[in-house]
Amino acid sequence: MALFTTIHLHNVTAEGEERYSAWFEGPHREALSRLRGFKRADRYQLTAEQVMPDIAQPWQFVSVYDFDLPDPSIDLPALSPLIADARDAGLIDDAHQTERLYSYAMYYDWISGPNHRQDQPFSGIFLILANFVAGMEAEYHKWYDEVHIPEVSRVPGFAAMRRGRLSAIQIEPVRYCPGGELVMCGQQTDDLGLSIRDFSARARGVSPSGIAMEPRSKAGSFARTVHFFKKVSGPNFWGGGVAYDGDLSIYA
Repeated sequence: MALFTTIHLHNVTAEGEERYSAWFEGPHREALSRLRGFKRADRYQLTAEQVMPDIAQPWQFVSVYDFDLPDPSIDLPALSPLIADARDAGLIDDAHQTERLYSYAMYYDWISGPNHRQDQPFSGIFLILANFVAGMEAEYHKWYDEVHIPEVSRVPGFAAMRRGRLSAIQIEPVRYCPGGELVMCGQQTDDLGLSIRDFSARARGVSPSGIAMEPRSKAGSFARTVHFFKKVSGPNFWGGGVAYDGDLSIYA
């Protein structure tokens, strides 16, 4: 068995947001439950708060799909037609060809920090489409696993982290991916802005807490993008809206 995560970065029209949510929580979850190796799926919306506010944020939403697969080459592509249902029904706004589907073979599942309340869901995530400097892969992994994950997971509101490598198995539509490595952090916070400010202050060594992060490893490439999202799916979010009556054509 092997852990895989597929992230679906996408946009929807303003008028279609509730319809997409209804599809995701209804027929889509039902179809996902029948996939071999499927573990969980959640959907997140871009936040106004970002740690790198000057970089492009082309996606308003990301759906995260987790699998434990007996044979990824057989099982991972089965997700593609399920997402195509939303595309065919006009629920995805891809007018500027921004939609992206990236699959990663995970090194491990969530590594919890001291702030992680494991009986509570994440309030949001941030993900980094990351890269390591050529010839420095071993140093990159050592820094993340032994230094950076422990120090990031101690920031208030930052709960757990996990990482993975871009898979050789990708699902349609296949488009260029700028990040050969995926870094994902789960958050549990009611004040994301405060958490981001303390994260940034610790990285610069000026946090009021007096805690400073170690210098960033030279093995981590600056060819990376960082994206913060808030959770908008699941029982803590979905409480009504557009009802699904079994006919997908109503979403067209």
